[in-house]
Amino acid sequence: MGDTFLILDQPCDEAIAWLTRQANSIGLQVMRTFDLQVARQAHTECPCPHHGTDQCDCQMVILLVYAEGLQPSSLEVHSHDGKSWFSLVDTPQQRADPRLEASIQRVLISKGVSP
Repeated sequence: MGDTFLILDQPCDEAIAWLTRQANSIGLQVMRTFDLQVARQAHTECPCPHHGTDQCDCQMVILLVYAEGLQPSSLEVHSHDGKSWFSLVDTPQQRADPRLEASIQRVLISKGVSP
């Protein structure tokens, strides 16, 4: 995974809604492809190492970001305790398009708080 490039003092759903609005404002499309809280609904006895089972607000979401004519890039969002961290997935198996990466970081970092 890539390095964290954006931190927002917002819970995950609010941060993702903000990110989606920012991305849409420059013509990018965002789609949620994985949601940890949805996935763990089938595993109610799985305790959170940070908060316990009932009080857990930990979240991990994978977003696909699309731009016309480019391969989509994946963003990983981690969140807990009212804060969200964004990282761009850039591995040998899944390379981020540098043009899309630059667009994502330019619009988001200008509006958020970089680490």
